[in-house]
Amino acid sequence: MHIIVTDQNGTVHELEALEGWRVMEVIRDWGLNIKAECGGSCACATCHVFVDPEWEERLNPPTAEEEDMLDTVPDVRTNSRLSCQILMSEDLNGLKVTLADSAAQEEAA
Repeated sequence: MHIIVTDQNGTVHELEALEGWRVMEVIRDWGLNIKAECGGSCACATCHVFVDPEWEERLNPPTAEEEDMLDTVPDVRTNSRLSCQILMSEDLNGLKVTLADSAAQEEAA
């Protein structure tokens, strides 16, 4: 099972994913540039991604809690989701997402 992730620099990565893992966990564990500060509890919006249009309808709709968190990010779009709220399954094999700039880890000065 795989997800296709475009990072903030436009580089495309094909990442192996495991059933039941959060998309955020897959992205973080492969070392891509994602803060994911709250670890998946839908409390920070630092795992913000843009879902490829062909995949939007295949995902469960966002909860009110997720929508509230997305309201806190400056670069929200209609296809914005928190990657911690997307659980991998065979139905999502090949899922395509792009990491939002708001999810990037800050560079050390």
